[in-house]
Amino acid sequence: MNLTEKPLSSEYPYRGKIVNMRVDQALLPNGRQAVREVVEHPGGVCVAALTDREELLFVRQFRYPYQEAILELPAGKRSPGEDPLECGIRELKEETGAVAARVEPLGRLYPSPGYTDEIIYLFLATGLSFGDSHPDDDEFLEPERLPLEEAVRRVMDGELDDAKTQIAVLKIWERKRQGKL
Repeated sequence: MNLTEKPLSSEYPYRGKIVNMRVDQALLPNGRQAVREVVEHPGGVCVAALTDREELLFVRQFRYPYQEAILELPAGKRSPGEDPLECGIRELKEETGAVAARVEPLGRLYPSPGYTDEIIYLFLATGLSFGDSHPDDDEFLEPERLPLEEAVRRVMDGELDDAKTQIAVLKIWERKRQGKL
């Protein structure tokens, strides 16, 4: 079965600092046309930094769309063309002051494939050393540490709402369960 949709035309009703809004006319597999709205985003990273004491580094920050402070793993937006690994190393240092001896990929995720092309790359950082953090001028963060087991409990109890954080925490927990950590 053909599951592809072919873009026929595109318009940009909005171009912003972080996202662009694109409206496409698309040809469907059945020959009909449909409108597809796409939020273009350069993508991001999420870094699960695990200390030698099996604590994860978190940051609490106000997230404007939800009008609340959210506890999440360090994360950030990629610059266009920026290597995801380099972005993750940069974001971890900026937000927590941590530098990792080892950083390994945990995969990637599509946060909401129905309307955005954003890809978030996940990383595990270990062998941490600490210095000063340097958040962006418009970024206000409170660092926190949670034992890995506590983070898993909070994910499962619905206390950590951020999707990228949930996925990274559970991937690390599974690695630990398999003896790969």
